[in-house]
Amino acid sequence: MDPINAPTTTGITAGFLDALAEAAGADEALRRIDGCRLRITPGSIFSIQQNVTTGRDAAGQVLLRRFYSSEAATFPVNGAKRKTRTPWTERLFVQGRVFVGEGEQVLAQNFDDFDQMRAYGLRSVVNVPMLQGSLCYATFNVFGTRERWQPEELFGIRLLALAAARWVPSAPGLAYSFEEETPCL
Repeated sequence: MDPINAPTTTGITAGFLDALAEAAGADEALRRIDGCRLRITPGSIFSIQQNVTTGRDAAGQVLLRRFYSSEAATFPVNGAKRKTRTPWTERLFVQGRVFVGEGEQVLAQNFDDFDQMRAYGLRSVVNVPMLQGSLCYATFNVFGTRERWQPEELFGIRLLALAAARWVPSAPGLAYSFEEETPCL
């Protein structure tokens, strides 16, 4: 995309980024990012899942722990879940690429906890891998109640994930592998 024609995103300005750099810590910075996320994607929820998989965990699985949650009462920080090798984990953790899911059918195919999502009217997701080299150490996740994302929303979410990266540490001993060498289809 030509940078001159890139979509504009409400709230992500040089002033916002400068103020974010002066945050006292991760909690303050992520709350500021969360506030900006609400202006970009009203009616959405947001989380950051930290990859905490170590060499002691079973091969072929990724262990994720919630590092930040905009809905901590329902989706608490430090909540954990295991993910097996699927097209979703392949895209984020093997390829290091953004996953955009639109529609209930796509969410049901990719998330084993979709019934819980459905109860909140969630119908779309953007998962942005947070990378150190080729290692995905966390995911920046925005779930929406709308069926489809607008280009400026996708652009804004990806910019916010980049801004959040400095505030999300890599877990000690992070290491994971998948049993199969061939890509998941």
